[in-house]
Amino acid sequence: QVQLVESGGGVVQAGGSLRLSCAASGRTFSRYAMGWFRQAPGKERECVAAITGSGTATYYADSVKGRFTISRDHAKNTVYLQMNGLKPEDTAVYSCARERNPLTIPTTNYFSRTFSYASWGQGTQVTVSS
Repeated sequence: QVQLVESGGGVVQAGGSLRLSCAASGRTFSRYAMGWFRQAPGKERECVAAITGSGTATYYADSVKGRFTISRDHAKNTVYLQMNGLKPEDTAVYSCARERNPLTIPTTNYFSRTFSYASWGQGTQVTVSS
């Protein structure tokens, strides 16, 4: 069972930046797509970004396009989420997740669906003050 450990959360003023990291255990990291999700109090969990196993394709929620960038480093078994231009509405617990089945051929909304992922980290809090 893969272990995912997030880090990099914190408190930042609006307009600031943070970089989240998610370190994965195991030797099959590059086979799996990875996603970053967030959940704010009283709201549903949403996928903000995802990246294919090869790193050649990415997905972003409309709410973060142009501000967030997802990337991965296979040598370090780590996926990153660079967050710029943070807004108070970005405040949430951010979690990374590993794709359920790397052999799945993605269809519409595949990367944004929670069910597409089977392994989750414990989450890291991001708080953006106004």
